Amino acid sequence: MTFVDEVKTAVTVRAALLVIGVLGLMVAFIASYAGAFHSPKPKDIPFAVVAPPQISPQLTQKLGALPGGPLDVRTAKDAADATRQLRERGIDGALIVDPRGTTDTVLVASGGGASLAQAVEAIVTAAEKTQQRTVKVVDVAPVAAGDSRTLSSFYLVVGWCVGGYLCAAILAISAGARPANPHRALIRLAVLALYSIAAGLLGSLIIGPVLDALPGSYIGLAGLGALVVFAVGATTLAFQGLAGVVGIGLAILVIVVLGNPSAGGAYPYPLLPPFWRTIGPGLPPGAGTWAARSIAYFRGNAISSPLQVLSIWAAAGAVVTVLLAGLRQDRAGPPVGT
Repeated sequence: MTFVDEVKTAVTVRAALLVIGVLGLMVAFIASYAGAFHSPKPKDIPFAVVAPPQISPQLTQKLGALPGGPLDVRTAKDAADATRQLRERGIDGALIVDPRGTTDTVLVASGGGASLAQAVEAIVTAAEKTQQRTVKVVDVAPVAAGDSRTLSSFYLVVGWCVGGYLCAAILAISAGARPANPHRALIRLAVLALYSIAAGLLGSLIIGPVLDALPGSYIGLAGLGALVVFAVGATTLAFQGLAGVVGIGLAILVIVVLGNPSAGGAYPYPLLPPFWRTIGPGLPPGAGTWAARSIAYFRGNAISSPLQVLSIWAAAGAVVTVLLAGLRQDRAGPPVGT
C-alpha cells in the first residue's frame, strides 16, 4: 500500500469530517469565551433612585447620561420600595439620597453576582464624588461565606449540564445514536429522567450540606437540578436523533460553547457584550444559573421565566426525540415476518 492508501485506511472521510467539526468547535469555544469575558463593561444595569422631588429628575437624568450608559435609571418611592425591588430581582442597585447630609446609601445585592454589585458600587461612587458626596454600601442580599465570587451556583449548573449531555451521549454510544422506534426513545427518556432526579439530589447535597457553598432550599435546588439535567439531556437526545453522533457536537455547541459564557456566572448579564447578554437567558445554563441564585439568595423570586425556559427545552427535546424515532421506524418499514 502507498502512504496515501494507508492514510485513507487509517482516517476515513467520515472521521476526517468529524475532526474538522471538532476543530470548528474548538475555534468557536475560544471565540465565545474570549468574546464574552475579555472586556466586561456595564451597560443598562437596572438601577433605582430615591431622592427628594426637587432633585430627583435632575439626578435621574444625570445618572442615566453617564458615559457608556452603564445604568438604566428609574425612580423608587422610598428605601423600602427600592429594597423590595432588589430582593425581587427587578433592579440590581439603588441610590438613597440623604437630603440632610453628604453621605448617601447605595443598595446592592451581591447574591445576584459579586462582580455586578462591585460595578454598581464603583459607578455610583465615582458619580457621587463629582458632587462632593460620599456613599455607604448596604448589601440587601449578601453572598454566603462559602460562595466565593458567587460562582457556586454557576458551577453547580455547569456540572448538571455536563451530566445531562454526557448521559445522553453514553446512551447513544451504547445503543446507537438514533433510537430504532418511539418505544426505545421513551425508554431512553425514562432512564434520563431517573438519572436527572439522582443528579439533582446529589448535586444539591454536595453544594449545600456537604460543602456549605450555597444556601437556600435543598429541595428547591434539587428540583431545579433535575429539570436542568433533563432539559440538557433531552436536547442532546434530540440532536442525536437528528444528526447521529454529530448531534453530540451540536449539543456541546449550544450548551458549552454558547451557553456557558452567556450564563451570567462570572459576569452577570449587564456586564456581558450584547450578543451573549441576549442569548444567555434563553439557554439552559443561563436559565439554570439565574434560578439557582434566586433560590439561594432571593427566596425564589423572579424564577418563573427561567423555569419556563428550561421546561421548553425539556419538552421540545423529548418530543423531537420521539418524533424522529417514529419517522425512522416508518422509513425502515415493518419488522421482517410481520
